[in-house]
Amino acid sequence: MKNLFAALHDYDPGMLPSLAECWRIDNKSLSDDELIRQLRGAMLDQETAESAWDRLDEPARAALQLLVSSARSRMKIGQFERFYGKIRKLGRAQIEREQPHIRGESIAETLYYRGFIGEGFDKLEDNLIGFVFVPTDLIAALPLHKTSYDSVDDSDASPEGRPALDPVEAVDDIKRADTSIVDDLTTLLASLQTRPAAVEGERFTPDTEALIRPCLLLRNRERLSFLLGLAEGADLIAREDGRAHPKRDETKAWLEAPRAKQIKRLAEAWLASPSYREMWHIPGLNPEDSGWAYDAAGARQAVMQLFADLLPGQGWVSINDLIEIIKEFEPDFQRLDGDYDSWYIRNDAGEFLSGFESWDAVEGALIEFYLAGPMHWLGLVDIGDDVARLTAYGRAFLEHSDWPQPEERGARIEVREDGALLASRRVNRFERFQLARFANCVATGDPYHYRLDVEGIKRAAAQDISAQHIHAFIARHLGGKPMPLPIVKLLRMGRAGARPSVTLESMIVLRATSEETLDKIFATPAFRRYLAARLGPTACAVRADQWEALRQSLGENAIDVDTTRLDPDAG
Repeated sequence: MKNLFAALHDYDPGMLPSLAECWRIDNKSLSDDELIRQLRGAMLDQETAESAWDRLDEPARAALQLLVSSARSRMKIGQFERFYGKIRKLGRAQIEREQPHIRGESIAETLYYRGFIGEGFDKLEDNLIGFVFVPTDLIAALPLHKTSYDSVDDSDASPEGRPALDPVEAVDDIKRADTSIVDDLTTLLASLQTRPAAVEGERFTPDTEALIRPCLLLRNRERLSFLLGLAEGADLIAREDGRAHPKRDETKAWLEAPRAKQIKRLAEAWLASPSYREMWHIPGLNPEDSGWAYDAAGARQAVMQLFADLLPGQGWVSINDLIEIIKEFEPDFQRLDGDYDSWYIRNDAGEFLSGFESWDAVEGALIEFYLAGPMHWLGLVDIGDDVARLTAYGRAFLEHSDWPQPEERGARIEVREDGALLASRRVNRFERFQLARFANCVATGDPYHYRLDVEGIKRAAAQDISAQHIHAFIARHLGGKPMPLPIVKLLRMGRAGARPSVTLESMIVLRATSEETLDKIFATPAFRRYLAARLGPTACAVRADQWEALRQSLGENAIDVDTTRLDPDAG
């Protein structure tokens, strides 16, 4: 940051006399500029600096030691004040009266009014952030070796000074990560190809969710929203007039890629995505959409860098311990300015979660969601009861190793004699995507069960997929075997164009005791207007919305009407 000369010039001139007292300089008859020059000379003198260091108490020396050991010997103001208290900005008269350099209200205040630390601003990811720092040239003069921390065994600390995570041996309720996200995204893309889906904000509408979720391997509602955000982040889908549909070329390229590359593409898309906002999907958190700015990608990338530093390549670690380390050493990963009061987030009880005391409810919950949600869904971490472990994909994602390239054994779609079409997860995703465009999925799993029917052929025709195209697709997977008869019949009707059809409908029937009675009813205009077609000598159809009026008219003309066999819901 700054050197001592610049830091002294930044201090309020009212502080200079107290600094002269601390560093034992006679400031009589000295101008401010002259006093600053003398202060600089004294403070950079190693013997004088050691004497000033010795007059600090142990907590103040420990705070200074930690600050010097931090990256660039600085710490964000909010974080430093959480550890060591606030720094009051006092004028000359207040300093003379309250003597903060002698009786500071906090460790931070004592260090500030004795000139060991300064405050300044720097750009961090395009944000102007306030820092507490030790002047660069003052560090060399301080006797940092004179600290009780010399005797501390730091073998359990990481190179950055953070404690290492202890391995966890006993693990309960293990949920191993898999790559089913690839299969479910294939299903989603196929569904959107045949029927663009309505979207509201970061979710599909409830009606659309109800149609899509039964077709997924994992039907978690939040995972479906993640699939939407992931597909948008990977540039596989677009929105138009509130409906999502696949981008043809991008979708084809992703579907045809090997599974490992598909996972890599999705993981990289999630890491960079500004549109998927995890905090809007965490149970118990209810963020508001206006009044504050939220950088979802920036927060995510900051935590992934922390994970890269903290998570071991092998073995289980406690999620709670991981969260506690981040809280202690990098709590402001998503609030670079350390502001915990201006974000608008409520809990389920409607209470605002503000102040650093809400860190566990917000930041802690977010870190846990990263692990148990997106990272687990993407196949990057296995999870258990309060534990997590990197997979081979997870190690590659955090750049601990090269990205895996497992060999894939392809498979054909199985075509059964009864016309069923079975697609295992080993079937190329583009092939299953094509299958889903004309066949209906009747059972989800490994394998997926599809069946061709008239509606599927109609749906295919609407996408310019002819019966000949369907025949060629299925024949390719048959590998020379004869086409099953049920499929042949359906495709023959598809080629013929118009197909026989029938209509099923319910009706109300009037049955007379004799043919003469029904003839009389039909001959009477007051009755005939309520009737439809005659069904036989003693029966005719009644207009569905007219049966009550007919009953009343018949009764008024002394004809008994029995309605005990009438469906009470009719009409």
